[in-house]
Amino acid sequence: MSTDTTAAASERAEAPGNEGAPLFRYGAALAAQIERRWQDRWESEGTFHAPNPSGPWADPTRLDPEATGREKVYLLDMFPYPSGAGLHVGHPLGFIGTDVLGRYLRMNGRTVLHAMGFDAFGLPAEQYAVQTGTHPRKTTEENIKRYKAQLRQLGLAHDERRSVATTDVEFYRWTQWIFLQIFNSWYDEKQQKARPIAELEAEFARDERRTPDGRGWCELTRAEQRSVIDGYRLAYISEAPVNWCPGLGTVLANEEVTADGRSERGNFPVFRRNLKQWMMRITAYADRLIDDLDRLDWPDSIKTMQRNWIGRSAGAQVRFPVDGAEIEVFTTRPDTLFGATYMVLAPEHPLIDTIVPERWPDGVDSRWTGGAAGPREAIGAYQEAASRKSELDRQENKEKTGVFTGAYAINPVNGERIPVFVADYVLMGYGTGAIMAVPGQDQRDWDFAQAFGLPIVRTVQPSEGWDGEAYTGDGPAINSANDEISLNGMGVAEAKQAITGWLAARGAGEAVVQYKLRDWLFSRQRYWGEPFPIVWDEDGPVALPADQLPVELPDVDDYSPKTYDPDAADTEPEPPLSRATQWVETDLDLGPADGNRGLQHYRRETNTMPQWAGSCWYPIRYLDPENHERFVDADVEQYWMGKDPSRPGDPGGVDLYVGGVEHAVLHLLYARFWHKVLYDLGHLSSEEPFRRLVNQGYIQAYAYTDARGAYVPAEEVVEDEEGRFTWNGQPVRREYGKMGKSLKNVVTPDEMCDRYGADTFRLYEMSTGPLEVSRPWSTRDVIGSHRFLQRVWRNLVDEQTGAVRVTEDEPDTETLRVLHRVIAGVHSDYAALRYNTAAAKLIELNNHLTKVYGTVGVPRSVAEPLVLMMAPLTPHIAEELWSLLGHEGSLAYHSFPVADEQYLAADTVEYPIQINGKVRSRVTVAADATADQVEAAALADEKVVAALAGRAPRKVIVVPGRLVNVVI
Repeated sequence: MSTDTTAAASERAEAPGNEGAPLFRYGAALAAQIERRWQDRWESEGTFHAPNPSGPWADPTRLDPEATGREKVYLLDMFPYPSGAGLHVGHPLGFIGTDVLGRYLRMNGRTVLHAMGFDAFGLPAEQYAVQTGTHPRKTTEENIKRYKAQLRQLGLAHDERRSVATTDVEFYRWTQWIFLQIFNSWYDEKQQKARPIAELEAEFARDERRTPDGRGWCELTRAEQRSVIDGYRLAYISEAPVNWCPGLGTVLANEEVTADGRSERGNFPVFRRNLKQWMMRITAYADRLIDDLDRLDWPDSIKTMQRNWIGRSAGAQVRFPVDGAEIEVFTTRPDTLFGATYMVLAPEHPLIDTIVPERWPDGVDSRWTGGAAGPREAIGAYQEAASRKSELDRQENKEKTGVFTGAYAINPVNGERIPVFVADYVLMGYGTGAIMAVPGQDQRDWDFAQAFGLPIVRTVQPSEGWDGEAYTGDGPAINSANDEISLNGMGVAEAKQAITGWLAARGAGEAVVQYKLRDWLFSRQRYWGEPFPIVWDEDGPVALPADQLPVELPDVDDYSPKTYDPDAADTEPEPPLSRATQWVETDLDLGPADGNRGLQHYRRETNTMPQWAGSCWYPIRYLDPENHERFVDADVEQYWMGKDPSRPGDPGGVDLYVGGVEHAVLHLLYARFWHKVLYDLGHLSSEEPFRRLVNQGYIQAYAYTDARGAYVPAEEVVEDEEGRFTWNGQPVRREYGKMGKSLKNVVTPDEMCDRYGADTFRLYEMSTGPLEVSRPWSTRDVIGSHRFLQRVWRNLVDEQTGAVRVTEDEPDTETLRVLHRVIAGVHSDYAALRYNTAAAKLIELNNHLTKVYGTVGVPRSVAEPLVLMMAPLTPHIAEELWSLLGHEGSLAYHSFPVADEQYLAADTVEYPIQINGKVRSRVTVAADATADQVEAAALADEKVVAALAGRAPRKVIVVPGRLVNVVI
């Protein structure tokens, strides 16, 4: 044993917590010292620093595949928000999973990039600032410091040089730069890609593209030209329907609004109203976002969720004349037009003010008026009530409400006058915000027609025996003819095609493809977010030049937006930044960005970007975080994320992305959109950000409530032999679900590391199930993983002296068979993320060693492969044992063991014997035994003989290599 190792052993022997135990027993204190020492060494030696192909981190000897055989792998976790509560044991599940894979791949000759950063803008830090007056940056940086300490304690093999936080000024400088790329771009439908705005302006200037009113480009004033161009930008200002919460003074995301139309935080009323907001034209990419899903190695369920969110559907746009105007509707079932007996507009539809008359028509049904004296009064009251409901509540509410507008539209296929209603079950954010109601074929329309006494006309023949209400199935068209066209007898597909052609020929409609996806609302009335790199003059928004970035957040005294009477729906947002008047009002020379007008006065944008912004592109910044000239070096991005020419259709991107299914739609969709824009503009070589996606499961836990329904500390609950649970002697009720401070069932990784060590915690989390599967947490079961590590240690190290218990003897043949079978199995398990079964195989091998060599010492040729196979799961103890076995360097890049094929072929096979379908015995035969030989051996088994009792079996079924079934 070397002097260094001896000194370390003495230090371990004197560790607190080892009193009364053998001096060199593997326990919590010893584990803690081993883990801290190896974490320090990895950091000081830069063990997990991944080289780049160029720049200050270049190392050609490690990157040339022809010279070294190494291939790169970019592993990535969805980065966390650093909350003040820190990590609980559920958070690191995916982090440890990617770490295990990364360590395994390094040992198999791969160059691995694995980094971790922090999604650090957002509401929690801002709320804390409002409550305490503490600057959000201080809170955020303290939280990040705690997270980093917790993650380091777990032994995660990250390249710490590459860590970023979205709140780093240098990081959000490039977030602002990317926003400018989007703002200064437009989507060319012909080329199906984003192009610079300058190219669009040049097309107008050359008269290759006409202006909206037909005038030449040079005939427009500068303000008019800007207005035209702004209408094409991928980032633009629009009057958009939003969730406005006066009580909080801010716009809320749909996820922040409860089903009854109130704010999740504070329970204030929320109103749907139009406000001027920044938008991203993500709808331009709808087809590419759907079609390119086929090129990604993602779970089918996630692809389906994205497809459903985008909601591409083919149908017809139909125009219904109404009082000098037209209502346009999109329908996927134009074949049912003859059954449209009324129309419905969303309460926010802009055409309402145009078509509503002063008085009710004569003879209007009282059920249609809402008891109001006139249409405008009725609709105003209804719009007010609808604005208090969430979109979810409007969609799911079974009670159909509405009010007549007083206007009638003309059904273009039969000339019928049909009433136009306003009803909240139609949303402005879907389709055109208007529907043709066909109650015979739609249950919601049926329910509305029943409530308001409206006619119902079936246009599809229901199946035989149908006695329901609205019929949504297939069948021949009925009641669908006029003097020019008859759909009767046609199937749905044929009828759709026929009526769409008829409408197009008469200018009443045309075939279109429609999407549920809406442009991305990109404004927040918050303080703690990225400032927009935009200023305003009298004609609208102006982009700052790149050399004037970053636009840093100013310090303010009040971090909260202005709040109002909770019921004051007509109020306007006043973001916290609007009060920083010296920052808002500014004089700048923007050069060519504003026509070289010299020093001019501007007003800064006072909204901030949403938290999504930084998470859209952080994987790219990990590649080159110290580059101050570009957001990423082109060669570096090409190396780590570029397309693989050996894989046809490969879109490029991160090789493996691991994170929660809760981000299945928005984060992934937004990141894909930003990535595609940057690809179109030539800034990236990869078309997609994430090649492969895996959703890790959740760690769930039991919580306990007493007779009052109050939660009690889960760790203090006692279970008796009969499965009853008590706390302080009183019975409690057990429930199963998530971890949470309020549920008093949180367990932190810090606790587990203090009690058992990080390697035990890592092994337990990986052993409880496949990475993609949720699993329960049970603190009492962690001891099993700890005891396995103790047994491994005891097999290789003398607990009394610290001497290595390894011999140079040759292992017996059976041990070699077990060893190489485990090597082969662990190889495939690690590669397939089946860490639980890999751990089980390692336990199997160690149990065999305990049985055969427990008293004489393990042969080195078996001990070393065991240690190397443990390294991805339990890296600290593996490094320590590797060192004690006489190796000086880290094993991080040592070759992973390779199975010897000669030991993988089994000499014998054990067959379970089923009698009438139930396993009653087992028989062992030669591996090359024929089916007849297996049958003979089974029939000679004493339990089978007893069951037959002298009778011949009716049938004997031999499944080669698997089982024998004897039918009596």
